[in-house]
Amino acid sequence: MAPEHLQLKLKTIPEQPGIYQYFDKEGVIIYVGKAKNLKKRVTSYFVKTQDNLKTRILVKQIIDIQYLVVDTELDALLLENSLIKKYQPKYNIQLKDDKTYPWICIKQEPFPRVFSTRTLVRDGSAYFGPYTNVKMVNTLVQFIKELYQLRTCTFDLSARNIQQEKYKVCLEYHIGNCKAPCVGKQSQEEYAISIQHIEAILKGQISTVIQYVKKTMLEYAEVYRFEDAHRMKEKLELLENYKAKSTIVSPKIQAVDVITAIEDEKSYFVNYLVVSNGAIIHGITLEVQKKLDETIEDVLLFVLIQLRERFSSISKEVLTSISIDSLTNEFKCVIPQIGDKKNLVELSLRNAKFYRMEKFKHQKITNPEEHAERILRTIQRDLRLAELPKHMECFDNSNIQGTNPVSACVVFKDGKPSKKDYRHFNVQTVVGPDDFATMEEAVFRRYRRLLDENEPLPQLIIIDGGKGQLGAALKALEKLNLRGKIAIVGIAKRLEEIFFPGDSIPIYLDKRSESLKVIQFMRNEAHRFGITHHRNRRSKGAFVSELEGIPGIGETTFKKLMTTFKSVSGIKKASKEALEQCIGKSKTQVLLAYYAASN
Repeated sequence: MAPEHLQLKLKTIPEQPGIYQYFDKEGVIIYVGKAKNLKKRVTSYFVKTQDNLKTRILVKQIIDIQYLVVDTELDALLLENSLIKKYQPKYNIQLKDDKTYPWICIKQEPFPRVFSTRTLVRDGSAYFGPYTNVKMVNTLVQFIKELYQLRTCTFDLSARNIQQEKYKVCLEYHIGNCKAPCVGKQSQEEYAISIQHIEAILKGQISTVIQYVKKTMLEYAEVYRFEDAHRMKEKLELLENYKAKSTIVSPKIQAVDVITAIEDEKSYFVNYLVVSNGAIIHGITLEVQKKLDETIEDVLLFVLIQLRERFSSISKEVLTSISIDSLTNEFKCVIPQIGDKKNLVELSLRNAKFYRMEKFKHQKITNPEEHAERILRTIQRDLRLAELPKHMECFDNSNIQGTNPVSACVVFKDGKPSKKDYRHFNVQTVVGPDDFATMEEAVFRRYRRLLDENEPLPQLIIIDGGKGQLGAALKALEKLNLRGKIAIVGIAKRLEEIFFPGDSIPIYLDKRSESLKVIQFMRNEAHRFGITHHRNRRSKGAFVSELEGIPGIGETTFKKLMTTFKSVSGIKKASKEALEQCIGKSKTQVLLAYYAASN
């Protein structure tokens, strides 16, 4: 419920589109939002209990509300964007500062210079970018210098200064990097053509520049200006080589923007591409941390508006994977279903996923605890668990043709194997190959012991098997009065189906999901641990059955032999002296006589 002074204000808010601002006790703006209907949106914060913890914290801090009515939703969106950039409220999503990225500047001045910069000066100069890769910026600037002879000096090359001969040619002129406009050796008109071509290249319109250079080359050749024609040919080769290295999408796609996003518990990962004349000329992936209960649609639209402004995009079409109401006639958002445009959206999604993957790899190295907790929260969400599964256990049965049946239990704590807690169970109550009964016995014995010893129980049990094995494990939990107190699932091998108690229809986790990978790792680890123990039992059983027919060779003698010689083959290869030293002369004679008779 809102405080009394805010309740009065809520009653006077109009049902119009607009933006609202929340202030804390210090008078600082802590949140800016937009709404189709200001009254309904603002009132909703106070008339119900918010599910999102951060929203509940925000509401408690609100001391004052201000709003501004606008004509349309689009006006509200643009004003919201502007205010968020200006005030950077604590509870609004934010994008990185533009200064983080380098730009290419064409300076607003006579005979403009072209250079890279991280500082935007609003003096009429043209800025292209931002570029997420400094190497790409340096490569482009170098490429431009190879194509065009531009000045690099900072002189004021006004017509008056040139006429008064204030400057002299420098080394750049003598080595052929500049045509010396400072002393009138190059006209404004000729220099302007170079700048127009550079702008076209930076906008991705390289084909128009190639056409111009080809035409000029032929014109020079027709009037026998072969040196000039050769220079144009060299430029043409540079341009075509640059075009070949561009990320070509399709010549049919002239100008589109692409924006997609994926999300996890804490962040959205947004990828944005700018396509011009069939090539990707800009691309950026960024992380937007979740603040309140923003939808992915709201985040995409918020980011799209800012990135279109940042990259000076005027594309009329925006390709995306999620339905977005653009609220404006300036561009239209489309979800392509087939063809090159659909491939572009898939490329954008892949970039967002790779960015997220790289972040997690870095996190795993630099902050393993946070990495482990994030994975556990992913498992909690995917399996709809009430608690974070910091302690998980997985069971698997092993037997071959019904002999020596064993069960294995592996334990994971904080997402990592806790091998000292691994346990195996030699089946005691089951006769013959009964997988379900074996599973029931193992689960019962495991948790009866934990209860008897007052040890902590896991938050999640994973059973290797489908509905049958899961049902057997549930019977064991019922006997111990633990059903419903510990989350339990079964994983069937063939299709990696996840079964839940009381539900005959399984769920299928994404094959690439971290949750499934952890479950598979636990299942495989339980299988490995069980098989190793099972093989040891079979080897021991085979040797014991072999010795059962030898009078005088009992269990104590067997243990001495195995401790000393490690294996059956080791015992057979041992010398008479070594055997006598281990088990004495009389038993050595019995053993050697047995082996002699067997041969």
